[in-house]
Amino acid sequence: MSPNGPVKKTAASNIYTVILAIAFGLLLATVIFVACKCYFQYGTLFKIP
Repeated sequence: MSPNGPVKKTAASNIYTVILAIAFGLLLATVIFVACKCYFQYGTLFKIP
């Protein structure tokens, strides 16, 4: 054991977590947008015109 007590390890930066969250949010928004456009144009989500 360390004479100074237990050593806590902390993350240096959460920038990668933020980038991942933004990318996931953009992906989800794109999927919702495409699904809505397909539904309003074709009347269903899985119909092949």
